[in-house]
Amino acid sequence: MKAPAGQTNVERVSVLTVGLADDDQTVLREIFRRSDWALCRSCQFSICPRANAASALAEIRARPVPVVLCDEAGRAESWKEMLEQLVRLPKPPCLIVTSRVADEYLWAEALNLGAWDVLVKPFDRAEVERIVSLAWLHWKGRRTQSAGAAEFPAGARRAG
Repeated sequence: MKAPAGQTNVERVSVLTVGLADDDQTVLREIFRRSDWALCRSCQFSICPRANAASALAEIRARPVPVVLCDEAGRAESWKEMLEQLVRLPKPPCLIVTSRVADEYLWAEALNLGAWDVLVKPFDRAEVERIVSLAWLHWKGRRTQSAGAAEFPAGARRAG
């Protein structure tokens, strides 16, 4: 992947996928490769597939990961079990549920339990770009706020 035109300081953003079929991985790689990432022009997004929740969690504990895509029809663990593990982490990534059958029930359940959003398959390039970008921006903002909170405890004021 090339850096966006005129950009020399590109932030690399890894998106973990858990339980997605090989065909879905291929489609996402192509979307990520061709997207202009309008909301995050200084970013270079890439897919990092993981076979199961355990390997995804090991990766997340080793380095910051902003976004996880987890299939609703996951092979071993469900997206709910993945979400339960993620919320226990100090800086959890945003979980996006993927599904071929994204009905109102799944949407309501996912959002009420704390998932970031639901992506419908077959994937639409614009929708993938929008949802992943917004999840990343939310995660980055949350990290920035928590770093600022640690630097400036409650009651402290920044100069300026």
